[in-house]
Amino acid sequence: MTFQPPTPFPAAHDPAQVAFHRSELMVILSLYGRMVAAGEWRDYGISCLSEVAVFSVFRRTAEHPLYRIEKRPKLRSRQGQYAVVGMDGRVLKRGHDLKTVLRVLERKLIRSVD
Repeated sequence: MTFQPPTPFPAAHDPAQVAFHRSELMVILSLYGRMVAAGEWRDYGISCLSEVAVFSVFRRTAEHPLYRIEKRPKLRSRQGQYAVVGMDGRVLKRGHDLKTVLRVLERKLIRSVD
C-alpha cells in the first residue's frame, strides 16, 4: 500500500473563477437601471469564467451584446482590471476604478433638450 499526501487546498488569492463583488454589481446595476429607464438597454447577462467576469448588455434579448463590462484581476497591476468593450471588440475604456471606466457609457444618457 502506498501513501499519498493530501492534496493542498487552492490558494486563497487564486480563485477557481472570477466574479463581481456585491459593491461592483451595485455600481453596474445602477447604470443599467438608468439606461433601461432611458430605453437604451433591455437585457443583460453575467458570465463568471476562470480568468474573467463579464457583464454583457443587450438592446434585445436575441442579439450580440452592445457592451461588455469585464473584470480581469490579472491585469490589476498593469492597465487596470476593469474594461468596457464595444460590440465590435474595441476596448472603449480601461482602468483601475469601475466608476471611472463606466463614465464612457454614461455619456449616452446626456441628451440636448429642445
